[in-house]
Amino acid sequence: MTVMFPAELALLEARLATGLEAIETRLRQEISSEYELADITARHLVEAGGKRFRPLLVLLAAQFGDDQASGVVPAAVVVELTHLATLYHDDVMDEAEVRRGAQSANSRWGNTVAILSGDFLFARSSKLLAELGPQAVRVQAETFERLVIGQLRESVGPKAGEDPITHHLGVLADKTGSLIAAAGRYGAMMAGVSAELTNEIAKFGESIGIAFQLSDDLLDIESDNSGKTPGTDLREGIRTLPVLLALNDPRTSETLRDLLSRPLTNHVEHAQALAELRAHPAMDQARIVLDEWIARAVTALEPLPDGDAKTALRTLCDSIANRSI
Repeated sequence: MTVMFPAELALLEARLATGLEAIETRLRQEISSEYELADITARHLVEAGGKRFRPLLVLLAAQFGDDQASGVVPAAVVVELTHLATLYHDDVMDEAEVRRGAQSANSRWGNTVAILSGDFLFARSSKLLAELGPQAVRVQAETFERLVIGQLRESVGPKAGEDPITHHLGVLADKTGSLIAAAGRYGAMMAGVSAELTNEIAKFGESIGIAFQLSDDLLDIESDNSGKTPGTDLREGIRTLPVLLALNDPRTSETLRDLLSRPLTNHVEHAQALAELRAHPAMDQARIVLDEWIARAVTALEPLPDGDAKTALRTLCDSIANRSI
């Protein structure tokens, strides 16, 4: 996702670009290993690219304090290493064959190597955290617990009597929102921002993280003109919010209900489900939920001091609400 900042934020954008370059350099240093296989597999996803959304949020949060503080760049690297590690593990659990346009680690080297590569990245993030102090370690431990609980909740599914949509949003909060909240918290903490404002930035991060995933889910269905392959989640049988809303709607035809209840490897069935889901009221309903989370993120920004950083975060909200790539 490319964020287009207003022209008046040119100086801030330049500082962010410099910060992201420093993060990229440090990230590649931290994943290097004398053991060749660990070095190759750890570099696999880093070199495949990525949005670097979480490091960007670390830098933006730091703008409310001393953005040049020594802990800002290492904290951003910790967050990205953690994110990358979870991707290795997620691909094993999902039996994914592709990640970021490249062959997934589990597909290329097998599940054992992929799992150990994720563990290696967790270890490297832990070494960096030890340099940032016990408070940073505590944030990571609490975040990691939520990441694991979110994955468990997703794997097991809703409990008896639990609303599937409420369950789904809770999973998104743990699996996606928690780490993005940690990114905001780390940036603010390292820059010396007050505890009160740091908490607000973390609230913003969690809300915008949930919104980010919801927008991804909508884009997966709507993405004909974006260069993305549409309907990946449908093909894999993943029940995103639009699918859950459609399944919960009594107006949904039995044909579509059947298609949405299983993986769709058949091209004709996949195309039919995609076309019918795009025309379904569930899409508008999912958009309303997305807008609600964007609104929560905007509300969390209100206590922050006015300035370029706050404007940039507000622009980030608009970019997620209106993204097409």
